[in-house]
Amino acid sequence: MKRSFKLGLLISAPVSALVLAGLVLAADAPAPAPTDAPAPAMAPRTGEAPALPPSEIAAPAAETPAAVPSDMTPQTDEKVEKGKYLATAGNCISCHTRKGGEEFAGGLEFHLPMGSIFSTNITPDPETGLGKWTEEDFIKAMHDGVSPGGHYLWPAFPYTAFTRVTDDDVKAIYAYLKTLKPVKYTPPSNGILFTMRWPMMFWNALFHTSERYKTDTTQSAEWNRGAYLTEGLGHCSMCHSPRTITLAENKDLAYAGGEILDHVGAADAEPKVRKWSAVNLTQAKTGLGAWSADDIARYLNKGFTANHAGTWGPMTEVIVNSMRHLSVEDTKAMAVYIKSLAPKELPAGAPISEDQTKAGQAVYKDRCAKCHQDSGRGGMFTSPPLVGSAIVQHRDPSSLINIIIYGANAPKEISTGQWETMKPLGEVMTDAEIAAVANYVRSSWGNTGSAVQAADVAKQR
Repeated sequence: MKRSFKLGLLISAPVSALVLAGLVLAADAPAPAPTDAPAPAMAPRTGEAPALPPSEIAAPAAETPAAVPSDMTPQTDEKVEKGKYLATAGNCISCHTRKGGEEFAGGLEFHLPMGSIFSTNITPDPETGLGKWTEEDFIKAMHDGVSPGGHYLWPAFPYTAFTRVTDDDVKAIYAYLKTLKPVKYTPPSNGILFTMRWPMMFWNALFHTSERYKTDTTQSAEWNRGAYLTEGLGHCSMCHSPRTITLAENKDLAYAGGEILDHVGAADAEPKVRKWSAVNLTQAKTGLGAWSADDIARYLNKGFTANHAGTWGPMTEVIVNSMRHLSVEDTKAMAVYIKSLAPKELPAGAPISEDQTKAGQAVYKDRCAKCHQDSGRGGMFTSPPLVGSAIVQHRDPSSLINIIIYGANAPKEISTGQWETMKPLGEVMTDAEIAAVANYVRSSWGNTGSAVQAADVAKQR
């Protein structure tokens, strides 16, 4: 659910290279204002009016055209509050606020194999932000990935998900962004590979369909609300789905798990960017099959569920800046939708041999069993269970390796109950030992995972 990578283009080699370079991160993306919305102006908290029914989600009432330019139309507090809630659901602040910078002023660096790209300033500053954008400009960017002047945006700005958001919700987000404090700030220039936008025309033709969310009349209003939020503003599939060679989402394996690049280690440590594995959200055994809808809802709303996991890594800012601020009704709706995802599995890697499992058993007993128990079930006052863990069983072991090396840095805003904080072990364990214990937990207690090599650990250092 957080930052997205996307790409693609099966044309000439040079064009493919350009597309591959730029599609991955939308840093030029004009103004991502995820919208979630078919619900009330500002989705209600428990005890308030529930979300709107599916019919209103898919077919919002038409608005009467304004008599003056949309960007000059006075906005009601209700519309602005709705927009603020929707922008929060879309987690706009996380991607458009650099460390130490002013909120929404952009400049956050996204790291890609082919270079870096920086998020844009989406405050209403007329020179460096969205101050001169009209409402129509904003809708075009959100739905089609095209900014004023016909400039194509990189899919790092998740317009491929935001296209499902209704016009009314996009307008509400626009109204909210216009009320922000204007900040005069120009983000750093993107790498040379990201300066050419025309290849996106072809990529969009192949991989992007501009269409709003359509209500599934066979499902409940709650399920449709959850689907609308998860597929649209939440843009969860962009991190939790694998990519094709063109960097487009693999629709056949949607939500089966993905990979992203993000920071590792403590916030005050030397900045390092490494690969992370975003878990399988489907009902597969290696995904959320053992989670109930209530477990998922609690995790989204609190960042913690004693039965399974506490938030850490890239998902942390999604919880802290977005999910925990949503209504109980909305996080439950998202959970209901996620719980309905049919099981899917990524292609299996090399199996773990019996010798590899045995090699990690002693390391586990020495380093891990005190907290996670010999059974791997963890404890109420010590740690989360490893049995059935989606992180432990992911096809890509990057996140598992990261937590062993760097530990879990739970944010102050999130409580993980009585669990002890996972300490970093990278300085006291060798690459071979970390690979060995990873193989042990990935092949014990019914877990299934592919083999981890010392070289895999070295890449995460």
